[in-house]
Amino acid sequence: MPEFSIPPEVEAVFRKFRTCEFATIAKDGTPLAWPVAARWQPETQTFMLTTCLGLPQKVYNIRRNPKVSMLFSNPTASGLKSPPAVLVQGDAAVPDRVVTSAEELRDYWIHTIMSRQPASELWSSNALMRYLCDWYYMRLVITVTPRRIRWWPAGDFSREARELEVVHVR
Repeated sequence: MPEFSIPPEVEAVFRKFRTCEFATIAKDGTPLAWPVAARWQPETQTFMLTTCLGLPQKVYNIRRNPKVSMLFSNPTASGLKSPPAVLVQGDAAVPDRVVTSAEELRDYWIHTIMSRQPASELWSSNALMRYLCDWYYMRLVITVTPRRIRWWPAGDFSREARELEVVHVR
């Protein structure tokens, strides 16, 4: 498990930013980025995100090459004043398991998705909508273990980045 101390202003970005740009590497070596809602898990010092079963390209890319990056650069609706822009470079893993129950990812849905997109609670609180949209809750879970974290104070990319190398303890 990695063991490192994250500066408070960086951890605030992980907890408060609504989205980040998640990049994987395509078969031909091209980086591909998608906006995602990542959940920081301080107890394991990893990030958890999901993708719908119907949109597995991220998973295909990760299985070919687990090196990924996450750029937290847009503070919209975070409530943070002049937060740093944060780049996380790490390794991703996806188990060979499809999560089919919203209950299994309850914390992710409630504390990440519904808190950031309150209207989604309306759809998921209705049993009929959950039944009709069960395909949406079929998820592949992606775990990202950071290797390097770089951040630019106040989101100013013209300034030199600060950097934290992550030491993995076995």
